[in-house]
Amino acid sequence: MNKLIIEAIENQNVIEFNYEGELRKVEPPCYGKTTAGNEALRAYQVGGYSSSGKMGWKMYDLGKAEDINILETTFDVRGDYSKGDKGMSQIHIEI
Repeated sequence: MNKLIIEAIENQNVIEFNYEGELRKVEPPCYGKTTAGNEALRAYQVGGYSSSGKMGWKMYDLGKAEDINILETTFDVRGDYSKGDKGMSQIHIEI
């Protein structure tokens, strides 16, 4: 398990990381394993590169993430977030 991600979720800190070579900035409320068995992060992207050009809810395969940094910026849980992510078979931590 990634202790930095756990710390960020516990303290509701925004994190940034390189994902497939591009910087992303996200609000991370849920960390676990996908139904395919990959370590993953359900997060709301608030900045950085997006291949779709859109910000919003995304699932990030942590096998593709590098240089994870916790930022001092905090976030409030978004009203459209629902616990018990159906895309995950196991949840390590969630808000």
